[in-house]
Amino acid sequence: MATAKMSVADVEEFLRREFPQAFVHDDVRIESADGETALLRQRFSERMLRPGGTVSGPTLMGLADFAMYVVLLSAIGPVGLAVTTNLNINFLRKGQPGQDVLAVARLLKLGKRLAVGEVNLLSGSSPDPIAHVTATYSIPNQ
Repeated sequence: MATAKMSVADVEEFLRREFPQAFVHDDVRIESADGETALLRQRFSERMLRPGGTVSGPTLMGLADFAMYVVLLSAIGPVGLAVTTNLNINFLRKGQPGQDVLAVARLLKLGKRLAVGEVNLLSGSSPDPIAHVTATYSIPNQ
């Protein structure tokens, strides 16, 4: 795969300008993105929890989708209209309340029109994923 076309600072600047709703609670931080992988952290908040005290599915899906978007932008540059065409998630274990959620994204294949990747979601400092995601993005003609 190619080297990064956007740094973390570039991706963040682009997203804050073009997709500001992603930062409405300012609880997601892009820790790294290098054109092949990305690491995002969502700080814990009560908004993340579903009844029973576990991290909700929509929280995990949203973070995973955003992590894929970040790693893709870092690889292809500022292409705002790249969109998710498929996202599959397997919930593996309960995310612990009170812990940040980490998204470790990796591009598996980057073509001219499609990108395929995976995201492992981790709770706190545990090395065991709480969910595994595969996603496909469509890349418009540039």
